[in-house]
Amino acid sequence: MVSRSYSNLLELAAGGGGGGGGEGPLPSLGRRRIPRVVTASGIVPDLDYSDDDAASAASSSDHSSAHSHAPRERAIIVANQLPIRASRRGGGGGGWEFSWDEDSLLLQLRDSLRAHADRADDMEFVYVGGLRDDVPAAEHDEVAHHLLEGFRCVPTFLPADLRSRFYHGFCKQQLWPLFHYMLPLSPELGGRFDRALWQAYVSVNKIFADKILEVISPDEDYVWVHDYHLMILPTFLRKRFNRVKLGFFLHSPFPSSEIYKTLPVREELLRSLLNADLIGFHTFDYARHFLSCCGRMLGLKYESQRGYIALEYYGRTVTIKILPVGVHLEQLRSVLNLPETGVKVAELLKQFCDQNRLMLLGVDDMDIFKGISLKLLAFEQLLMQHPEWRGRVVLVQIANPARGRGKDVKEVQDESYAMVRRINEAFGQPGYQPVILIDRPLQFYERMAYYVVAECCLVTAVRDGMNLIPYEYVIARQGNEKLDGILGLGPSARKKSMLVVSEFIGCSPSLSGAIRVNPWNIDAVADAMDSALEMPEGEKVLRHEKHHKYHLVSAYRRTTTRIILLDYDGTLMPQTSFGKSPSSKTIDMLNSLSRDQNNMVFLVSTKKRSTLEEWFSSCDNLGLAAEHGYFLRLKRDAEWETCVPVTDRSWKQIAEPVMKTYTETTDGSTIEDKETTIVWSYEDADPDFGSCQAKELHDHLESVLANEPVTVKAGLNHVEVKPQGVSKGLVAKRLLSIIRENSLLPDFVLCIGDDRSDEDMFEVITTAAQDNCLSPDAEVFACTVGRKPSKAKYYLDDPADIVRLIQGLANVSDEMHSTMPTPVDTADTALRCTYSKGCNKNAIKTHHPPSSSLRVFASKYQTFHRQIRLQSLAGMNPQPLEPEPLLLLAWCRCQMVGAYYPLVEALIISSSFFLFFRARAVLCPCTAAAHCCGALDWIRSLPFQLVW
Repeated sequence: MVSRSYSNLLELAAGGGGGGGGEGPLPSLGRRRIPRVVTASGIVPDLDYSDDDAASAASSSDHSSAHSHAPRERAIIVANQLPIRASRRGGGGGGWEFSWDEDSLLLQLRDSLRAHADRADDMEFVYVGGLRDDVPAAEHDEVAHHLLEGFRCVPTFLPADLRSRFYHGFCKQQLWPLFHYMLPLSPELGGRFDRALWQAYVSVNKIFADKILEVISPDEDYVWVHDYHLMILPTFLRKRFNRVKLGFFLHSPFPSSEIYKTLPVREELLRSLLNADLIGFHTFDYARHFLSCCGRMLGLKYESQRGYIALEYYGRTVTIKILPVGVHLEQLRSVLNLPETGVKVAELLKQFCDQNRLMLLGVDDMDIFKGISLKLLAFEQLLMQHPEWRGRVVLVQIANPARGRGKDVKEVQDESYAMVRRINEAFGQPGYQPVILIDRPLQFYERMAYYVVAECCLVTAVRDGMNLIPYEYVIARQGNEKLDGILGLGPSARKKSMLVVSEFIGCSPSLSGAIRVNPWNIDAVADAMDSALEMPEGEKVLRHEKHHKYHLVSAYRRTTTRIILLDYDGTLMPQTSFGKSPSSKTIDMLNSLSRDQNNMVFLVSTKKRSTLEEWFSSCDNLGLAAEHGYFLRLKRDAEWETCVPVTDRSWKQIAEPVMKTYTETTDGSTIEDKETTIVWSYEDADPDFGSCQAKELHDHLESVLANEPVTVKAGLNHVEVKPQGVSKGLVAKRLLSIIRENSLLPDFVLCIGDDRSDEDMFEVITTAAQDNCLSPDAEVFACTVGRKPSKAKYYLDDPADIVRLIQGLANVSDEMHSTMPTPVDTADTALRCTYSKGCNKNAIKTHHPPSSSLRVFASKYQTFHRQIRLQSLAGMNPQPLEPEPLLLLAWCRCQMVGAYYPLVEALIISSSFFLFFRARAVLCPCTAAAHCCGALDWIRSLPFQLVW
């Protein structure tokens, strides 16, 4: 039976929207009943607008878009609060001043879209929402005009009483507790359902809909509604514009059906959400609960196809997506770079580290679900059970002001203050306070400073949505060079962090390096604190690196001998792509990687070598491996070689007729005959029939080829016969042996693939360290596509993520190549050095100790030495050496000729290439000239021919 509240949402929006205190009622919206959904234009009469209203709205929309010279995609982002900070000029008597709220997720959302979407730069963003401050009615028009023109924001002004009943009433007393698994078993626990508050909730959602209608162009705009405050809004928008492109994202947990079904308006909210085209949740658990509610209460079934979950609802497909929220990395880094952050870090170091004290940090809102009191009990237990930590460990609890209000918030505050006093009285010492409770609002840079200094971060909420505190902590602990200097860390120091997180927060599954706890188990949380404090430094480093998503990039930056192995189909190119040839973007990306003198990049494919030659003819330094690694080519101008002896291929005469039989009976199947393998593919056949035929063919081929030196493999949409012993692992072994023969040990290995054939590569590179094929501190990344059982330690979701990763590494290579450190200016002198074969390289050795100011140059030329050797073994012509020059030679002559020795040895490897030097002085002109003159005499004594 349809509940009264759902049948008469419009009555609610019309009848009780106005608050008390002299506020008038909302404009009448009529008495029409809201349909569950409109399935076609014109079938259901207008919800609440006359034709005049529609014409007016269309006119307004046309007028608002008339200012644009060209059509642009536009996203309308709707939330309870705008990403705007407002303040009165002159302390309250003047006009209003507005600025962006940089901490708002809605603003970060815009930046994220612009950073990742190809066309987001051309997308316009409009925000619809309320302001935190009360604006007098007389100033509504002026403020609205200013926000629209200056910030593209459309404010919703709510009467004070209506806003209170909407936000502090229905949202915070009924939805918020219920979504966090708190049932209103008594008036003191949450709030009993109040139909007047529900009426206010519907009314406010209707006001938001009216505001959207003022700016929307329904056939072009995307509307993205955020959070539980506006769960009814999709119904109003869908009724008004049937074809509106509408998304909804829930920032809080969604409870299990057993909890949710206690809500009297449960169906109304579900049906309204289903009027969106896409519904997003933080985690699969939350989405599963929503789907369960739809199934049990509405009788709807869902389907899962290619990673998407979909519901059919009155002729429309509603997509459910898992969209975990992340942090704004660039914003966090910019805050870490602020001078005041460094000052605060130094202050905290003096307060804690200089006193030989370790900081445990908690950052939570002061509400009933953040578990502050449970955390304090666990810390008290730690001090009781482990007296050795008394006087050494301090718990700093940052308590942000509660977003709601009421008796429960007051009780949490009182309990927390009482427990802090009790712990400090029991375990405090002169100059030592075990718990520091900070209940004032902190600037963001202050919070980041606490993250930087904290030994461990405790996030022990009893129920929470995503909770981004752990991510912020990990980024802060990664730090930057300036903070490393303040902390006394060297350039090569590996960062560490420790997290203790609740099992009941959304980010917990993604934090594999954290210690997960049940926050209700006080003893377990206390033990976790102790484990975090006592954990060996090496393990803390490993746990930190598990969480720091940019660890791969940082490892790429600091390493100098890199091997990169990439599969093609299903990795760089999606399996479902119609055209398999690489795009120009892919070619450019691979060229950027392979141009880097520190890299050996190989594309390892099942394709024929003729195909790979054609596709990648413009990649000079890209290595290719064809047909599972049977054929190998180090660079474009090199000859193809085989990784195994040439085998007899007479077995093809047996396999091909069998495959032809199955091709004739399986519509859409094909045979591809390669040089060493033969493949039967059913990619275009009926999936079920093709799969059945593939199983029969596999068994048939194994039977007839039992005595042949081949193996039969079943893969994604294909069955393949190939010679025994041929695998992609051979390519990895071959590269490692080539580099080892030239006395080099790789310190970075990246291998990415998507199917079983790539597992051999994963196995080789992950065991290479045990065979002494890699540098002792080598960074090894084996990565598969999709989450599945694999020998790879890492995974990415799909080829698009792989391409973004590889493009990121290519960008790093381009950046490092274009920003080689060059001393500041003065006149240039150029000379060309040609090696003379009669040279005695030992003649230039000396024992002068290098000064500390020149160790950087020594390190740089050691790197160059490796680059030359890598190029030589790959058959490449060494590239010209770029910066430092005559002035460096002069310094070497005076102080550290021995440090220049690796460069001279590099010259000997290839006896006839040129080095172009540019001499740029970093000293005063007179001193620089003197050094250059001295350098010229010294260079002439070396076994080089100088050509000006």
